[in-house]
Amino acid sequence: MSLLKDSLSFPSYPDLNFAYQYTLPTATAAFKRELSDFKVNEVLGFTPTGAGEHIFVQVEKTGLNTAYVAEQFASFTQLPLRNVTYAGRKDKFSTSTQWFGIHCPGKKAFAWDEFTLGGVKILQVTRHDKKLRTGVLKHNQFIIKLREVSDIQAIIDKLAAIEKTGVPNYYGQQRFGEVRFLDEQQQQQTKVGGNLILAEQLFTGGKIKNRNKRSVAISALRSWLFNVCVSQRIQSGTEQTILAGDVVMLTGSNSYFIAQHDELASLQQRFNEHDVDLSAPLWGQGTLAAQDVALALESQLAISYPQICESLALLGLKQERRALHLLPQDITTQIIDDTTLTISFTLPVGCFATSVLRECCITHT
Repeated sequence: MSLLKDSLSFPSYPDLNFAYQYTLPTATAAFKRELSDFKVNEVLGFTPTGAGEHIFVQVEKTGLNTAYVAEQFASFTQLPLRNVTYAGRKDKFSTSTQWFGIHCPGKKAFAWDEFTLGGVKILQVTRHDKKLRTGVLKHNQFIIKLREVSDIQAIIDKLAAIEKTGVPNYYGQQRFGEVRFLDEQQQQQTKVGGNLILAEQLFTGGKIKNRNKRSVAISALRSWLFNVCVSQRIQSGTEQTILAGDVVMLTGSNSYFIAQHDELASLQQRFNEHDVDLSAPLWGQGTLAAQDVALALESQLAISYPQICESLALLGLKQERRALHLLPQDITTQIIDDTTLTISFTLPVGCFATSVLRECCITHT
C-alpha cells in the first residue's frame, strides 16, 4: 500500500541545497581521498560493568556501514538482529571505533577470535548489565584530513567563527546515503541521496524487507524535512533570533519550553551565551509544539510538503524536537604542509562532522 499519491521530489546533488549559515566557503579541499582521512572515535558515557547478559564489543571498522556489521554479528552469534544494538551509526567511508551491544540471555560465551570480517578489527570484548542504547555516548571525536587545500588560512578563520557561534545542526550527507562511482573521465565521484530514493520506493508502494534498510529510509526522509526547516529559518534571517512561540531547548538537553513575549530579551541573552538554543521539528503525529510567530514559520513545512508530513505521521512517529545549532568542542588544527590540513573536534551524539566541514570549505573526492 502506498503512503503517497505522487512521487517524492528532492533537491539536486551534491549537498541538497541547504542554506549556509555563513557566506559560501571560498576554500576548496579534497575530502575522503583515503578512508583514513575521516576518523571517528566513540567515547562511551560510562564504563561497562564487566558482568551481565549484554556483550559489549568495541571494534575498529573501515569502509563498512554500521548496520552491515550488526548483521554480521547477528549471523555469527546466531541471534536475532534485534539483539544487536549500537549507540550510533558511523560513516561507511571512514575509519571508526565504535561499540556494539549483543543481548545474549543465559550469558553464553562466543569464540570472538574466530569472528572474521574484512574491514573489522575487534579491539575489546566485555560485558554489561544493561542494553547498549542509541545515544548513550558521551561524545564522538572526529579527526579529518583535508588534502589539496586551496586556502588553509580561510578554513582556520572559518573554524574560529564556528567556535563562537556554531553551525546549523543539519543531518549530514551520510544520513541520505552516498554512492561512489567513476564518471566518463574515470574520475571518482560521489552522489548523495540514495537513502531518499529508497524512501521514495517505500512510500510509493515498494516493500523493503530488511528492517535496517527500512529504518534508514524513514530516518533519511524525516532528517531531510528537518534540514529543510533549518534551511528555511536561515533564509528568513531568524536563525539567531528568539521569536515569540519558539520552542527553546536547554543546551545539551532534550528539555524545552515555549518562548513568551515578555521573555524574549532574557532568552536572547541566554541564547547568545549558548545556555539555550532554538529548535526545529522532527516530524510525526500530533501538533507542532511551536506557537505564535514561530508556528507560522514551521507550518510552512506542512503546506509545502503535505504528503511527506502525512506519511511520517502515518508511520506512528511522534513529533519531536532537535536543536537548530551545533557548537563543536575542542577544535584543533594541524598544518601538515602547504596543502594539507588536519582538523579535530568533538560533537554530541547524533551530530555530523560534515555539517561543520561544509561551512568551512567546498569539498571534492
